[in-house]
Amino acid sequence: MFLEHTYKVFKSVIPPHVCEEIIKLGLSSGVKTGVTADKDSNDLSKEDLLNLQKIRHSNISWVHGEWIYKWVRPCVQETLKEWKYDINYIDNFQFTIYKENQFYGWHTDYFPNKNPKARDRKISLSISLSDPKDYKGGELEFIVDEVPEKRRSIVCKELAPRGSIAIFPSFVVHKVNPVTKGTRYSLVIWHEGPKWK
Repeated sequence: MFLEHTYKVFKSVIPPHVCEEIIKLGLSSGVKTGVTADKDSNDLSKEDLLNLQKIRHSNISWVHGEWIYKWVRPCVQETLKEWKYDINYIDNFQFTIYKENQFYGWHTDYFPNKNPKARDRKISLSISLSDPKDYKGGELEFIVDEVPEKRRSIVCKELAPRGSIAIFPSFVVHKVNPVTKGTRYSLVIWHEGPKWK
């Protein structure tokens, strides 16, 4: 386990054969254009999709399965012992495909909702499914200091080994750098809970 700034990495937790099974499931689950927030690619015009691709250019599908989460649960439980976030819901899993020149610019996974009964996203997980020999680029990068004059970022190099899991608060600003060669497959899981106080 690695702890630095605002994220934790658990290296090579998911075995390669399980990563392969998740990739097969993701590729067979209705891949479509990745969008942001509550948008659906089926509802967007061609112009809107082109504008969106300046922020996010990737393909996704939605998967779920307790057989996947059993590999993740111990890492989440260990993280929550330290962070003590109130979590009571796990969102569907987002399988993401980043091919050459695809990326996701700076963003957070947290979207404020004024409805007092709504849940807030509290922690995000990014799981590396690809063998690092199969692609270049595509690094997960975090902003580690929000003070404008000190603002800096750090590349999460520890996530590179296949089957590794990065866990971070959903409000942390992060991005996925452009893939420069090959294809990077990942799985993202969000955990939600009662609204932040």
